[in-house]
Amino acid sequence: MDSKHVVYKSIDDYISGFPVEVQYLLQQVRLKIKELAPRAEEAISYGIPTFKLNGNLVHFAAFKNHIGLYPTPSGLEEFEKELSPYKQGKGSVQFPLDKPLPLDLIGKIVAYRVRKNTEKKRQK
Repeated sequence: MDSKHVVYKSIDDYISGFPVEVQYLLQQVRLKIKELAPRAEEAISYGIPTFKLNGNLVHFAAFKNHIGLYPTPSGLEEFEKELSPYKQGKGSVQFPLDKPLPLDLIGKIVAYRVRKNTEKKRQK
């Protein structure tokens, strides 16, 4: 699905546009984020699912061959070693659709981002 031409109203709306097996993976990512950031607000930002907690916490999206996670550059730098097997860009990491999702690692990244955003808010 080409997210550039579709405007999604919610994360449910976004996820429903993908094949069932991809929907399952997206829901796994979503549930892991909700587990570790229960007070985070769900939104669509930049056309993709986003969780906000004292600012953007993490984004995720599905593509033809991978699930993309966007935890900001600091979220990647902190887990550089664990993320080394995965293709990365500035602020993003790609988890191939044909391999198991590293949900524990995603959880660690989300927990780190919650800590960072909470610290940032306290400093203001």
